[in-house]
Amino acid sequence: MKQRNYLKALSLAVCMICLTSFLFETFAQKIKWNKVKVLVYTRNGKGYVHDNIAASVAAIQALGKQNGFAVDSSSDASKFTEDNLKQYDLLIFSNTNNDVFDTDAQRVALMRYIQAGGNFLGIHSASGTERKWRWFKDMLGGTFFWHEPGQSFSVKILDPKNPSLAHLPATWNREKDEFYFVKEMAVNLNVLAVNDHTTIQKPAGKALDTFGTVFPSVWWHEYDGGRAFYTSIGHEKTDYEKEDLRKHLLGAIEWAIGPQKPRNYSKAYATSPQDEVRRK
Repeated sequence: MKQRNYLKALSLAVCMICLTSFLFETFAQKIKWNKVKVLVYTRNGKGYVHDNIAASVAAIQALGKQNGFAVDSSSDASKFTEDNLKQYDLLIFSNTNNDVFDTDAQRVALMRYIQAGGNFLGIHSASGTERKWRWFKDMLGGTFFWHEPGQSFSVKILDPKNPSLAHLPATWNREKDEFYFVKEMAVNLNVLAVNDHTTIQKPAGKALDTFGTVFPSVWWHEYDGGRAFYTSIGHEKTDYEKEDLRKHLLGAIEWAIGPQKPRNYSKAYATSPQDEVRRK
């Protein structure tokens, strides 16, 4: 009897693994790139501005051309209106930093887009964006705390099946990048990769030990009706010319979009940036 139950349990486990694999492959094949349109937003407020922004936009435009999806780019906050945002399957905040909106109405437009089932991808310094706005920090998954001086370190891949990481080895060696630490992190993040602090050669002493010797660097979650994906990788402007980072970004775009569906603004409810998230 015990052996029979064991065999049943084993068979069930195998079936579940196969089903999960099938669903993943099915989902991965569902993206109809010719139906995808993204907005790359690059606004920076007062403070440090990365010199990689133009290169990151060029990389995403090249990915769009190669895969057949449309790419708009802008640093103009006035683009954040409900009517304008509803056309996009994904908003990509590429190396934005500090305050990137001029009005609360623009912030509310972003909230309502997400609540309508919109999707978000933050790249590198996007975690330093809107640092005083609780909703944005929760949507991204946290807010920038500090980074080690640019140098080599290793990234450990936790989910090799995710399309943003499937092309990478178990350890992704970054020749030169910035090891980010993020604070006020959301508790429901699906962490896909972590930076290994034991591989830092010149630590500067501000490391957070929340997760021991590793720290989350790539994650996604569902938030307030939409999906949000974040990667801290990509400081050097030359990174965006490299195949490993471009494939990382393409997979992130794919995963952030998720099951393709139109925005449904009947589910949007925000009227102020301070509105509480409605729990279902």
